[in-house]
Amino acid sequence: SGGEVVVGPPGEVDVAALARLIAEGGVSGLWVTAGLFSVLAEEFPGCFARVGEVWTGGDVVSPVAVRRVLRACPGVRVVNGYGPTEATTFALFHPVDELDGDAVVVPVGRPLDGMRVYVLDRFLQPVPVGVVGELYVAGAGVARGYVGRAGLTAERFVAEPGGPAGSRMYRTGDLVRWTRAGVVEFAGRVDSQVKIRGFRVEPGEVEAVLAA
Repeated sequence: SGGEVVVGPPGEVDVAALARLIAEGGVSGLWVTAGLFSVLAEEFPGCFARVGEVWTGGDVVSPVAVRRVLRACPGVRVVNGYGPTEATTFALFHPVDELDGDAVVVPVGRPLDGMRVYVLDRFLQPVPVGVVGELYVAGAGVARGYVGRAGLTAERFVAEPGGPAGSRMYRTGDLVRWTRAGVVEFAGRVDSQVKIRGFRVEPGEVEAVLAA
């Protein structure tokens, strides 16, 4: 589309070197994990001054980090991109030009073109605005299942009510709510899964290994 890739220097790249690359390398758009975004926002918030749009995600995005970047770089747009790997890989997005001072979460937003999202209860019925339910995603990019794991596939990929014939939706395990503004807010997990530097960790799997 007429753009070009900015390649980092050889060897290990620390946060200071990355900040210099962003600020001086002519970078106009990038995606960084939520954890890395928070570190850059804390140590080098001005590095995004010449960047038009910064996408972040992979974990809960800190409102404090977003405010810090927006204050240091008034012209930049921060976008919270949400999506599990099973959706290959973004499903929702929320551009932030400003954030209320009392906001405690950054919404994960509205579905991308070609994606459909549902907030459902345990009976797969839609929940009202403001009520917490589980997030399901369907549409372009949603995987067909897990290779060689039929049981897990049947559990996580379920028929999409009212969708095209044979379509499936992915059960994310994330608890969310619709706001009156029509955007989705993250509210937690249905299980004990945690994220460590963007990697999923299932404590139950750790327990099974220790028990063995």
